[in-house]
Amino acid sequence: MAKSHRQRRVKYLKFKLSNIENALGRFGAQSQRIFLDHTALTNHSPFSRGLQRETKRAAVLSCAAKLLNTKGARSTTLTDIASRLGLTKTSLYYYVSNKEDLIYQCYQANMQQAHDQLDLAVQQHSAPLACLLAFFESQIATTLRSLDGEGDFYAAPLEFASLKAEHRTVLEAAYRQLLGRLIDLLKRGIESGHIRPCDPIVTIRAMIGAMDWSFYWLYEMPRDEAEQVIDVVRDLLTHGLLNPNSDYFPGQQADLAIFSEQEPAFDRDTQNRLKQEAFLKAGTRCFNQKGFSGTSLDEIVEQLNVSKGAFYYHFANKEALLTQCYDYTLDQLERVITHVEHIDATPAARLDVAMRLIFSLQNSEQGPLIHFNSITALPPDVRRRLLDRLNAVHSTLETFITAATAASQFRTLPAGIVIQLLTGTLNAAIDLNEWQAIDSIDQSAVDYCALFFHGLAPSAAP
Repeated sequence: MAKSHRQRRVKYLKFKLSNIENALGRFGAQSQRIFLDHTALTNHSPFSRGLQRETKRAAVLSCAAKLLNTKGARSTTLTDIASRLGLTKTSLYYYVSNKEDLIYQCYQANMQQAHDQLDLAVQQHSAPLACLLAFFESQIATTLRSLDGEGDFYAAPLEFASLKAEHRTVLEAAYRQLLGRLIDLLKRGIESGHIRPCDPIVTIRAMIGAMDWSFYWLYEMPRDEAEQVIDVVRDLLTHGLLNPNSDYFPGQQADLAIFSEQEPAFDRDTQNRLKQEAFLKAGTRCFNQKGFSGTSLDEIVEQLNVSKGAFYYHFANKEALLTQCYDYTLDQLERVITHVEHIDATPAARLDVAMRLIFSLQNSEQGPLIHFNSITALPPDVRRRLLDRLNAVHSTLETFITAATAASQFRTLPAGIVIQLLTGTLNAAIDLNEWQAIDSIDQSAVDYCALFFHGLAPSAAP
């Protein structure tokens, strides 16, 4: 009886695996590359069960990564992934234990891919600057290939903070190792004279930040524009925006006093607004640190030492809080833009002041600004409205670049692509204080933004 049961069980499993094989084969044979477990690659035989399993797992992770990047972790379900692959949800459990494990494996594949790309850059280039450029160009190239259906999708770590502690530990170690390798390359370039003197940690963080959101805007960018991105990244990171004959700035210090207002102490509406803003700042800090899924209302009210009743007086739920956090951040960005538009300065100096003000907001008591990675947790219509507001800010910043180019302050580069890279860097500035102490916010802002104005090549230095 027991033997008969085992036989039926084996027969059933063979049947299910056959279905999985057929479905994953339809999804894409290209998924055999980077995702593969290196132990499986010791046997390249098509009869290797280990290789077959890793090939199928790769297809699962690639499909999941595409959905995670576009829909976010909150809106992506195992059923969605199974449906895209032509499988049952139950079949996915052969490769992942649950949704959290799936996300972890996707992020792990992302980190492995980054290390592999850096290994290849080091093998192919002896000069540190060439290595760095090749690495960051490969990040863009990977995304473009996936959009063309010629390569795997890799999940951007949007919900990294919501993972289990043991998973975060593994990924953080891999990330710090990657960051350390990039910083060492930059230091070598500075010592050899192939890279201009700059703060290695600040500069590498700015470069990584520029790429942070590329998976999203490349997805939405017209294909003929997207094809220019690799060339623009190489040019911008090498030479910066400034014409060689341009005078060095920054000019006036970015003064956060524009955000300070005299408030009537006994006005009820004012007090309610200040309480709401306190929730928004606390929520923003939590969402930036832990993502939407990893943030609880208990943490937010505990930060402010208030009851949940006080929270619900101002917000319907956590999603409403996240939405208003974005609106609050966009309010601040729009105030920066309005202020900068009215200062007496050159177009290049206006861009500089705007960038340093935004950086300062990220790293002062006036901030932080919310990281836009969490926006995927919101419904598509809300996301679209917020991104439309963000695009309006981008459009104004583009006019500064266009005007500075017309005035021969900036070299000619596609302003739309530059702005996407620049705003990615500024959005990531919130994390800088985790890597080094910020003694002077304005000086750190100058150092952080210098990459865009001067690039890395010594010839671009003043």
